[in-house]
Amino acid sequence: MKANSIQKDQNKIKDILYTIIFESNTIGGKIFDILLIVAILLSCIVVMVHSSLELQIEYESTLYAVEWFFSILFTIEYALRIYSAKNKWMYIFSFYGIIDFISTLPSYVELLYAGTQILILIRIFRVLRVFRILKLFRFINASKYLLNAIVASRHKIMVFFGFLLTIVTSMGALMYIIEGPENGFTSIPKGIYWAIVTLTTVGYGDIAPQTLLGQSLASVIMILGYAIIAVPTGIISSEITSAKLSRPSKSCSNCSKLNHDDNAKYCDHCGTSLGD
Repeated sequence: MKANSIQKDQNKIKDILYTIIFESNTIGGKIFDILLIVAILLSCIVVMVHSSLELQIEYESTLYAVEWFFSILFTIEYALRIYSAKNKWMYIFSFYGIIDFISTLPSYVELLYAGTQILILIRIFRVLRVFRILKLFRFINASKYLLNAIVASRHKIMVFFGFLLTIVTSMGALMYIIEGPENGFTSIPKGIYWAIVTLTTVGYGDIAPQTLLGQSLASVIMILGYAIIAVPTGIISSEITSAKLSRPSKSCSNCSKLNHDDNAKYCDHCGTSLGD
């Protein structure tokens, strides 16, 4: 009887922990998630501050202690997640489970390999839980149109990038011939680098043509760059339009879920009326 009572108490504790840690619909769950995100952001800020040499020298011991405080805190939290999870292996190998595990490692790895503590910034990925807290996952279904459009237009995009590669290679080689090493174009790869920087309108300015012919060619590449930027957008936009026209679907006004049956009256995800 005593063993059964202990087992019941343990199960009760697990249920309470599960509700707080994994459920965001309860008050305790929301508070836990918000405090967790605040702790994650603070730990990342501490790491960034620690990367400053001046502050590192002045506050070395304090920053080190705070980093270890957060590391131990997240280690305990990760252990509690495994302890309270309904399906432990499913959590461990889930996206969030892997991120949670990786984010606890850097401080311990630092004990063996110096310089790896900066990897603590991996914890910033844990802030993705804000999607769950603010219930923003309902908008992810709307992004399927974009993902499907990118997949559908992949061949056109590959042809486009092949065309770009041809342009920057030929322009880089031509600029190498025109300008030469004396003007900074010491090799064809260097010329290709300059062509990419110019075509994308980044313009670092570390290499610039000095001759009239080179500057004229650079002007052509700059103008061409503005025209080329719009091409991938046009390809993907066209695919999105085609997908919407060819696959009409009712969309839920509450959760934005797509692809309901034509005769569906209510959303099969949240139950909201789909209207006429």
